[in-house]
Amino acid sequence: MEGSKFMREMGYNHREALSNINQNIVGASLNSYMAYKAEFKGKDVMYDKPITRKFASQMVQHCHGEISEAKKVTSLAPNPTSLEDCTIIDVVEYDDASDGQVPMFVKHTEAMLDEIDRMEEIEMEDVEEPVIDIDSSDLKDPLAVVEYIDDITAYYRETENSSCVSPNYMAHQFDINKKMRAILIDWLIEVHCKFELMDETLFLTVNLIDKFLEHQTVLRKKLQLVGLTAMLLACKYEEVSVPIVEDLVMISDKAYTREEVLDMERFMVNTLQFKLSVPTPYVFMRRFLKAAQSDKKLELLSFFIIELCLVEYEMLKFPPSLLAAAAVYTAQCSLYCFKQWSRTIEWHTHYSEDQLLECSKLMVTCHQKAGTGKLTGAYRKYSTWKFGYAAKAEPARFLLDL
Repeated sequence: MEGSKFMREMGYNHREALSNINQNIVGASLNSYMAYKAEFKGKDVMYDKPITRKFASQMVQHCHGEISEAKKVTSLAPNPTSLEDCTIIDVVEYDDASDGQVPMFVKHTEAMLDEIDRMEEIEMEDVEEPVIDIDSSDLKDPLAVVEYIDDITAYYRETENSSCVSPNYMAHQFDINKKMRAILIDWLIEVHCKFELMDETLFLTVNLIDKFLEHQTVLRKKLQLVGLTAMLLACKYEEVSVPIVEDLVMISDKAYTREEVLDMERFMVNTLQFKLSVPTPYVFMRRFLKAAQSDKKLELLSFFIIELCLVEYEMLKFPPSLLAAAAVYTAQCSLYCFKQWSRTIEWHTHYSEDQLLECSKLMVTCHQKAGTGKLTGAYRKYSTWKFGYAAKAEPARFLLDL
């Protein structure tokens, strides 16, 4: 009863029977399809397609700033208040000058294009370069100590200050100077090459010399003895087969006796308090070259550049890790003729290009003058076939202009 009363109050719904609905609209989907008929520049243009990016772009080109009015709009939905089939509905003409409003379909189109542009900008942004796992290929190599290598490198970084010496220690030396130091180290590079010693032995030798000279004043006639003794200590620490004392005496043209070498050895280890285990640039070089995914050519050039730095007293102001990173960076610039510093190697070295630039410029200067002057030990060493003629590489001069 209540339902009958409600129907009488609401009246009958004049809905058309399904059999009478025009079959042309059966199956019409609710997708974003629109049909527009408008007069653009004296021509009738009919749009009857989905709102795609290309279509939306065409609509804005025709409509924005050029269309003064829209004539007619076609809707796919039937008139909800009539029994007629889908028809064209006249819309009140739009006048830009009258009320300053923008047609609704133009607003929707512009909003849609803005969203498309925003999404394209996000897609076009540079994807951050991933950090490569440089140890993944060595998981089965026990000598690579993959499980501990990160901790070892972190320990080297924490303790590298212990291997650094004052860049001004020559100020308290009254009988020697930095030029004499350079002559000594250049000669030791040749001795190291003649005895075919390991690379780490040379770096430790130079570090022991600087540490000793920082704490003790030395007469110039004893400076070569300090160098020979430092190499003897480094060989005992690093080498499997150590040169005998007589060989070192012979290489010095018998300038010192066996007893003098042993006496200086005792004096040096006591002065250094037996602290010989220090991180040198070599331990960082090996790790950084692996992070740079280097080949033999890059490796040899990097070691050539850093051995040039061993001779230079001014390079003592840089910590070992920075010297190693700058050597790899400078070698890359020399080989590839442009700046190259990947996110992987930056992550492993903890140095950006800007942090390396000062040291790298000094290395380029050393590289330029390597073959000139009297101190050419490293240049002649790396000008041989054994060391890949690395000294013949062109210096990265463009870094000097940065």
